[in-house]
Amino acid sequence: MNTELLEALDILEKEKNISKDVMLEAIENSLLSACKNHFGTSDNIKIVMDRNTCDYSVYAEREVVEEVFDPAIEISLEDAEKINPALHIGDIAQVELHSKEFGRIATQNAKNLILQKIREEERKAVFDQYFEKEKDIVTGIVQRYIGKNISVNLGKADAILTENEQVKGEHFEPTERIKLYIVEVKNTPKGPKILVSRTHPELVKRLFESEVAEVKDGTVEIKSIAREAGSRTKMAVWSNDPNVDPVGACVGMNGARVNAVVKELRGEKIDIINWDENPALLIENALSPAKVISVMADPDEKVAGVIVPDYQLSLAIGKEGQNARLAARLTGYKIDIKSETQAIECGDLPENYMEQMGMVGEEGYTVGEEEEEYDDVPADAADEDGADEIEFVETDEE
Repeated sequence: MNTELLEALDILEKEKNISKDVMLEAIENSLLSACKNHFGTSDNIKIVMDRNTCDYSVYAEREVVEEVFDPAIEISLEDAEKINPALHIGDIAQVELHSKEFGRIATQNAKNLILQKIREEERKAVFDQYFEKEKDIVTGIVQRYIGKNISVNLGKADAILTENEQVKGEHFEPTERIKLYIVEVKNTPKGPKILVSRTHPELVKRLFESEVAEVKDGTVEIKSIAREAGSRTKMAVWSNDPNVDPVGACVGMNGARVNAVVKELRGEKIDIINWDENPALLIENALSPAKVISVMADPDEKVAGVIVPDYQLSLAIGKEGQNARLAARLTGYKIDIKSETQAIECGDLPENYMEQMGMVGEEGYTVGEEEEEYDDVPADAADEDGADEIEFVETDEE
């Protein structure tokens, strides 16, 4: 038994996840290469290897002839009879070769082949490990800044968090642990190239899966996510169990679950709303916390007209249009928001508006609750000047 070789292969298999069979095949190929360098050919070389004991033998198949012209493929009858007395002219003799007789160059080439195979298999094992984690989150340790990019150690491989995938305002210190979303894993000659992100909307989804058991087991589904990284995220959820409140499950007791996600995202605000198959109801929910008087949605054109109370217009639009913009991304609709006064002037209010207050109309159209007194105007609604009319169009994300 070749104990040393067996132990070396066991260590490689355990530490670098390289299959023993793959390495034994590499050793066979290296021996064939050494024979070719030493004898000029390897066509007549046969290697016998025991996979369990790692014992191996190298044989050269040579034809028995009366006069030898090419010693690499021929052998004299006299020499052949020393190996096997039963051999005759024209037979094939199995001549055992000893690897220690190979020249220095042949030995070095064989060694290089084995080392190259080890490196290739090591890179392949790392690639396979992280390819399985593609579209998932991992924990990495910040190593250093490379210009505006960040080098992050993921364990057996390093990833680069590029400037485009970083959240503005976030700063990390070396040795700090952070959660990252693996966007893509590429196999390159220099090893796997792992593209990670802190801005991807799926990062929020994966964080909720790790925090909320109902999301992980499929009881609660995250139907849609719209995110402006570092500022705000809107998330629509749906429950497959009528006894489970999807929003409550994601928020958790005293907000414990959502706060854990917010903490990981460094204070990013998260709005969780109920998903609805009715686009009008979905748009109404998406514009939360603003109150809506009516929504008229066209599922074919993917456009919707929304009417809100005058004092809610700024809240519905949001700071720099953020609330309406995220609602448009979340629902996939182009949303046109008007105040009640603007709708009356344009004649956009439905007929018999006062009689319909608080009622649900036809499919794709809902009417909200009766308008409240303006005394309790939210503070943030008075911070901004509402535009006469504003439209927000869904834009393709990267």
